[in-house]
Amino acid sequence: MTPPLTSAPSATSATEAAPLTPPPGDPSLADPAPGPDFVTPVDNVFVRTHLGLPEIDPATWTLTVEGLVARPLRLDLPAVLALPREQLTAVHECFGSPFRPDTPTRAVTNIEWTGLPLAALLDRARPLPAARHVRFEGADTGSFQGEDGLSYVKDLPLETARRDVFLAHGMNGEPLRPRHGWPLRAVVPRMFGTNSVKWLTRIVLTEERPQHMFTTTFYTRVLPGDDTPQPVRAVDVNSKILAPEGGSSVSPGDVVFRGRTWSTTEVVRLDLSVDGGPWEPATLDVLGAEPTWQGFSLRRTLRPGPHTVRSRATDAAGRVQPPPGARNSVHEVRFTVG
Repeated sequence: MTPPLTSAPSATSATEAAPLTPPPGDPSLADPAPGPDFVTPVDNVFVRTHLGLPEIDPATWTLTVEGLVARPLRLDLPAVLALPREQLTAVHECFGSPFRPDTPTRAVTNIEWTGLPLAALLDRARPLPAARHVRFEGADTGSFQGEDGLSYVKDLPLETARRDVFLAHGMNGEPLRPRHGWPLRAVVPRMFGTNSVKWLTRIVLTEERPQHMFTTTFYTRVLPGDDTPQPVRAVDVNSKILAPEGGSSVSPGDVVFRGRTWSTTEVVRLDLSVDGGPWEPATLDVLGAEPTWQGFSLRRTLRPGPHTVRSRATDAAGRVQPPPGARNSVHEVRFTVG
């Protein structure tokens, strides 16, 4: 077992690390390219909120585990930071707008989280036999789509939450910044970021799924071959070309295509198509033990002039990136040689 923390990061260091709200032009407000780093620098991690960024007093903040449990818990910040620490490196992807669930977006990062598994708290709280679902509630409150007094709420089946959810208070070796969910957030590897509730304050075990704007109204979609809306959870098989950049001009000679690919499981094949030609397998990094993204590359000699390259990933479950028109459609980059 990992030993408990000998010293806790100070609340001041977290709140002073960056402005609470990203300033205009900050790359975290856009869909920044993943960049060359395997772990995304914190400054380039995207920021998405629905109800604004809450101001939290570390002296009064608490996390509760309540509902259908034998031993309800209430932990203050020092108690959370004193729990045994673990690390998890995982790909983290924004689903995109809940109003346009089929619009392609590729806001994606790879982050080293520090914290503890949710299972460690559930073992202490001892879920009752009737518990079937876990509701996660953040400190962010406000109005959304004409409804007032909302908190940001998401839910997962108890079995899934116990197995997958990680409670993070650190990010890339530093305390969470306020914009990223300080002092504590949920992280759900292999699921879209909408499920990773920031500014976490309550974990509630229930018998039924909570009926809420962010659980059953928005962030649902109808998957291919189905006719019933399902909650947005598991990430799609996807890829993103990093080099050459779109709209760039590269020197004549060999062109090296590089990018990232990710899914709920290992991506086992990554193909590239240049100028509408046949799909060619790229060299693909092997997925390690953690749910991270994988790199790919392919070298080609191209004539001077305009070119187009597309990437298409296939994962171990047999899922393949679809043609243009789907949310996770093949990625396309246009560039010029010479």
